[in-house]
Amino acid sequence: MMFKRLFWIGVGVTVGALAVIKAQAYVKANTPDAARAFVFGPDQDHVGMRTLEGLVNEFNATRRAREAELNQHYIDRAAR
Repeated sequence: MMFKRLFWIGVGVTVGALAVIKAQAYVKANTPDAARAFVFGPDQDHVGMRTLEGLVNEFNATRRAREAELNQHYIDRAAR
């Protein structure tokens, strides 16, 4: 049963990735340069990498903030 779920999750991820790749290729091929530069920014070849980098940076910032919050909580608790 678990193998079946993992298989279908893998199929869904693969189909989703292919759909995104095809959609990006379509947009690149059928939009004017000015519109693409406005939507994707000046570095149009690395949009995916910039998005992933932004997600990782946001995750790390949120993680650091939560760690600081927990550390302060336990420091306050130990000071009592």
